[in-house]
Parts: sequence; structure tokens; C-alpha cells
Amino acid sequence: MNKGKQQDIEQVDESNTPVTRNGDCAETITPPVVGDYPNAQDQMEVLGLEMHAPVFFLSAAVILVFVMLAIVAPVQTDLLFSQTMTWTIEHFDWLFSFTADVVVVFCLLLIVLPIGSIRLGGVDASAEYSVLSWFAMLFACAMGIGLMYWSVAEPISHYLGHDGTPLGVAPATPEAADLAMGATLYHWGFHPWAMYGLVALALGFFAFNRGLPLTLRSAFYPLLGKRIWGWPGDIIDSTAVIATVFGLATSLGFGARQISAGLNFLFGTPNTVPVQLGIIVAITLLVVVSMIFGIKRGIRRVSQLNLLIAVVLAAFVFAAGPSLAIIAVGADSLISYVQHSGALSLWFDRDDEAWYHQWTVFYWAWWISWTPFVGLFVARISRGRTIRQCLVAMLVIPSILTFMWLTIFGGSAILQLQAGGSELQALGNQPSLALFTMLKTLPWSEVTVVLGLLAVVVFFVSSSDSASLVADSLSSGGALDSSTSQRVFWATLEGLIASMLLVGGGTLALDALHAGAITTALPFTIVLLLMCGSLAIGLLEEWRLLRQRRRSVI
Repeated sequence: MNKGKQQDIEQVDESNTPVTRNGDCAETITPPVVGDYPNAQDQMEVLGLEMHAPVFFLSAAVILVFVMLAIVAPVQTDLLFSQTMTWTIEHFDWLFSFTADVVVVFCLLLIVLPIGSIRLGGVDASAEYSVLSWFAMLFACAMGIGLMYWSVAEPISHYLGHDGTPLGVAPATPEAADLAMGATLYHWGFHPWAMYGLVALALGFFAFNRGLPLTLRSAFYPLLGKRIWGWPGDIIDSTAVIATVFGLATSLGFGARQISAGLNFLFGTPNTVPVQLGIIVAITLLVVVSMIFGIKRGIRRVSQLNLLIAVVLAAFVFAAGPSLAIIAVGADSLISYVQHSGALSLWFDRDDEAWYHQWTVFYWAWWISWTPFVGLFVARISRGRTIRQCLVAMLVIPSILTFMWLTIFGGSAILQLQAGGSELQALGNQPSLALFTMLKTLPWSEVTVVLGLLAVVVFFVSSSDSASLVADSLSSGGALDSSTSQRVFWATLEGLIASMLLVGGGTLALDALHAGAITTALPFTIVLLLMCGSLAIGLLEEWRLLRQRRRSVI
């Protein structure tokens, strides 16, 4: 460092955003407390809960209205939101596919370009968590529970043609087997991780390198300027809160049904609403305990347990099954993924339009609706990592591990079907039982099925953990360290919403909430495209300033 360097001077730009200047170079600053921001007058405290009034009350009103409608008129609400979701998917399939592809290309460019060396938090920032803990948390938050649910069910559906087959191939043929696995890899590979990575980097960069609050509005500062402190920013953050709460309450409700189905499958426990309600209450209590312990002692340890259970389960299935055949299926699946990715990404002139809407577009909408939640949580734990490190950890490594997981579980299921496995054939459209049914065909099934059930429970706990932190941060205006009671409040609220919908409206209410969560993805497609431009502007400016700093030192 140049000995003649100027003393750091804190300045405030036209939006009153604190920025530290060092000559011509922007230095990292510690993000100020929420009360230091220009919209601090909107902060309020009620019963010990810190709230950003416009965001909290707007999102709370929308959530309350929806829950009441779903309970009072579940059939009509489900019909309305299902039709809205269907219309969104059918009319904007091109936008979802285009956005997914653009985000993947953008993230790959950030990995290979020099700006990938920019560090979240500045050149002197250090990582808060070890690589293993960091990766375990981001993987459990983003994908874990979905892989438990669909790793067997999706390849089976594509292979047997329950909802059509990818690219219109004949079902239950060798071609269908290759495409079933290739399409599954396509849905769970680079695309969702790129979406999560983009949002995580945008939020982390503007929070840790520019001193803005850790909320979604901050990612749009280069485009909106000081308007992020007004109603545009309030709408952005409110939509993110709604999407987060809807998505997690939906997952909690459907997760309770999967766990209940597993208990019924294992022990003959009644698969009824009271049992499912008890499961929701139990999971919520576990989440509350984790929230009390915080990220380092709670969420981190739960995520590590997730990873350990997943590794043990996958290793056993690979060893107990036809290992060499599974490897061969993996090689064929990878070739199919590479060969057919272009055709699977097209949104016009398709022979499998119904399948494309039912699976690919639905997946893109579902991943996009989860980006605020996953992205903000990953940003929260990624300070001190470079752009390149974050994207490799969120794009390349998870895609490899996801490929291995899907090959082991999905490949084993396909091999059993090709060998005439009647139990998997008889599943039909019952994805909640697919994993347990496949495990039942292997040795030591009494142990592995219980282990699989435990993995589902623990993955749900970790997802709810991270979602509670995200909803808390968004609704409080970007607070990084809120009170324990505030975190517990959001964890309890998610469980309460899922319980109310399950008891008051049953499956139809949960289906309506699910459709509502998917519908929120439409505005977020525009958000992601704008975020690419906003992050590019911010990173290029940071790179220019870093180069000026290096020249001044020389």
C-alpha cells in the first residue's frame, strides 16, 4: 500500500448512501445499521419486532387476504390461481426460457472474466464460515428437499410418459430412458443454480461492497438510484417477502404430506390431516429451536447433518445397487444432457408442448420464485468470497453433485423399471412415495427408508431456517442481526400459515398457495434480467476503481 495514501473519508452521495472513498477508489465499508438509511423514518418497533413499515404491512396484508380466501373458499381460490398459473406458463414460456438461458451465460462469463476476482466485502474481507459449512448451508437451502422428492419420481415420470415425454419420444424405450435422465439433469443443473447465484452475488455485492441494506431493492441501485428508498423499493421487497413466505409455507405443507405418506408406507400410520398437522407443528418447533441457536450453532449444524445423511444414503444406494450399470446410466445421461440441452431450451415448434409447459417452464418459474429467498440467504453467508468462488460453489460443484445424486437414485429407478420393476410401475403419479418405494427394493430397506425419511425432515428444517432469516431481513429493512424473538416470529408464522391452510382448506388451499407462488415468478423474470445489467454496472465500476488503486500503489 502506498505510504502517501490519503486518509479515508466517508462521503454520502445524492441518495445519502454511505460510501467510503480512498482517493479515486471505493473502499469497503461496514454496512451501517438500518436506522442510518434515508428511509429510516419508515422503521418501527412493535412488541420487540423491528419492522420496515411499508414492506411489512403491504406483504402482511397480501398474505392475510390470500390465507382467508383459501380457507373460506378453497375451491374457487384454487381455480383462480391455478388458471392464473396456467395462463402465465402458457403465454410467457418464451420469457421464462429466455431468462434462464441469459442468466446461465451471464454467470459463466463472470467466472471466466477478470472481474470474477472481486471479493464480496472488499479486498481485505475474510470468509466467516469454512468451505464445508458454507457449501452445506447453501446446498441445503437451495436444493436439498427438492432432490429428495423428485430424484426418483421425475425420471420415472419422463420414462413412462405420465405427463408426456421429453421431445415426444416413445415412452418406456431406450431413447426415453436416456432423455428422462438428460431432461432431469437439465432441470436441476446449471439453470437453477445460476439464478440463485445471480441474486446472491447482486445482493452480496451491493450490501458488502457498497454499504446498502441486505434487501432486494439494493440490487437495483445502479438503475433506480435514490428511488430504491421509495415505493419502487418497497414493492420489490414486499414481493420478495410474499414469494418467500408462499414458497416455504407451500413446501412445508407438501413436505408434511410426503413425510405422512412415508410414515404410512413404513409403519401404517394413518395418512390423515391430523397426522400432517402434527408433522408441521413438529418441524416448526425444530425450526424455532434452530432459530434460537442462530446461524453458527443452529443452521450451520443442521446443514452439516443434511449433507452427512445425504452422502451416507447415496453411498449405500450406489454400493447396494448395480454400481457398474449406474455408472453407465450416468455416462449416457451426461451425453444426453449435452446433446439435447439446445432442443430442450427451445420454446417454439415443439412436439412436446404439454410436457414442456408441465415440466420445464414450471421448473423455471418455480426456481425464479425462490430466487429472493435462496439468493438473500446465500449472500448473507458469503461475505469474504470472490465472485468466482461463489459461482463455482453455486454453479459448477452443485451441478456435479446433483448429477451424481440424480444418477444414483434416478438411474437406479430407471434400471429397475427396465428390469420390470412392478412396484415402481404401479406408482403412477405418486411422487411422494417414489423414493421410499425404490429404497424398499434394496437390502437393509428398514434402515435406508428410515434414513431417507429423516433426510426429508432435516432438509425441511434447514429450508425453513433460512427462509425465516430471509423474511426477517426483508421485512425489517435489511437488518443482519435481528433479535431471536424476531427470527422465531417468522419461523412460527410460516408453520401457522401452512397449518391454517391445511386444516381450513385442505389440499386445495395448499395447491392454490403453490400456484400463487409460481405466479410471482413472472415479475421476477424481469427482475432477474434487470439484475444482470445492474450487477454488471456495479462490478465494472468496482473493477475500474481497483485497477486505479493498483496503479496508484505502483
